[in-house]
Amino acid sequence: MGRAYEVRKAAMAKTAARKGKEYARFAAQIYKAAKSGIPDPELNQNLKKEIDRAKKASIPADVIKRAIEKAKGGAGEDYTTVNYEGFGPGNSMFIVECLTDNMNRTNTAVRTAVTRNGGKLGVPGSVSHMFLNRALFSFEGKTDEEVLEILIAADCDVSDIEYDDGMVSVYAPSEEYKKIRDALTDSLPDVEFLEDGIVWIPQMPVEIVDEEEKQAFIKMFRAIEDLDDVQKVFHNIEGVELDD
Repeated sequence: MGRAYEVRKAAMAKTAARKGKEYARFAAQIYKAAKSGIPDPELNQNLKKEIDRAKKASIPADVIKRAIEKAKGGAGEDYTTVNYEGFGPGNSMFIVECLTDNMNRTNTAVRTAVTRNGGKLGVPGSVSHMFLNRALFSFEGKTDEEVLEILIAADCDVSDIEYDDGMVSVYAPSEEYKKIRDALTDSLPDVEFLEDGIVWIPQMPVEIVDEEEKQAFIKMFRAIEDLDDVQKVFHNIEGVELDD
């Protein structure tokens, strides 16, 4: 069938694999949220948030439904959140957030992805002290002054508010996440968050100049991100395109 067919076939297989991983990641988050409380989004705000995130990411409704039904079934996986910290090519530092039902599997997978690609894992705290752990909300429709008024009225602790081209971004201590989200959704019931979660922000971003080191970092990053149990990967490198 020719080279073009083989290229299309490989691209389709790669896309399908990535979609499968994305579905699994969202399903695990939804399952954990449903399992930790009442499996009803109207009565479980954490579950509602995870469902909203999944819908925005175009996760199919049946994937969401199956995860909730699985949580209703009683006994099942016991998911644990675990973070890994480490160092990579070009003075890079990274934090990997995982959600797993098998710690041994995840430990081995993350360590292998890192060490095979020129990096090394560190002990807890070896990297995270160079990042700020922040709640982040980004949305449109209000100015930074209007949003600040809402948050002051709700007695929320805010680190920073940015306004750029109609987009408001609110940064706050991670422990303020729920309080700020409640204040925003109560005052702005139709708000649609483009960013909504806890992030790690590097205090001293660096740029990789050497092209070989840059490609090594990209390879390591993608190897980590492709792991089934990995939810998010944060790093301190700027000026590198990580999307295919």
